[in-house]
Amino acid sequence: MLNRHAKILDLVNTNKKIEVTKLAEEIKISQVTIRKDLDMLEKIGLLKREHGFAVMVASDDINNHLAFNYNLKREIATKAAQLVSNGETIIIESGASCALLAEEIALHKHDVTIITNSAFIASFIRKAPFVKIVLLGGDYQNESQVVVGPMVKKCIENFYVDKMFVGTDGFHEKIGFTGNNHMRVETLKAMAEQANKIIILTESSKFVQQGVVAQFKPNEVNYVFTDSNIPEKTLNFLQSQHVNVQLVGVDA
Repeated sequence: MLNRHAKILDLVNTNKKIEVTKLAEEIKISQVTIRKDLDMLEKIGLLKREHGFAVMVASDDINNHLAFNYNLKREIATKAAQLVSNGETIIIESGASCALLAEEIALHKHDVTIITNSAFIASFIRKAPFVKIVLLGGDYQNESQVVVGPMVKKCIENFYVDKMFVGTDGFHEKIGFTGNNHMRVETLKAMAEQANKIIILTESSKFVQQGVVAQFKPNEVNYVFTDSNIPEKTLNFLQSQHVNVQLVGVDA
């Protein structure tokens, strides 16, 4: 079912708006099945429904980032979740792959406490019975659905964990990992001070683009979970900086 949902999301995001009947034909499933799938995907915010059509969510909405390359993000999240043990307390920052990581942990681990500044993640896994969520307070950014600013730093000072999972917006060998929002990066750095290990989840496409704010130097990062399309030069560089790079395959 996950592969089918990924195909639906890819078609909707490629076309931006597509007839439900055409979508069913492309996926080769019945009208009844496609409508059930669309209802479920709309319920969790990955697309919108209009009369007779499935529609992509706004490009600046976190749900759009989650829907784009959904299957690949889930593979990355599933692999990263192997680092988390039952009963552990971890920090998860916002981002599409991080949201799927939180869901994977919520579904398959027991008694894990997730500390996050993401209202989206808190809502995304709110019904999971075996996970505890600690939502940090601060200034709310509507599009990314995260809280940022000095209040977050004050809240996170009460915690110390072994692992923090984060996303990234870009990479450059001289700068390291980069972000696009100054306030969010500053908040992220404050959260990272309370963790022993920094673990980045990102698609390989982020390694050929660059954000505007320095996030982490390569030698500050312990793990990177990404896909096998990462440029070989970048892979070798990260490994030379003693970063443990874990790769997932890319469907042809």
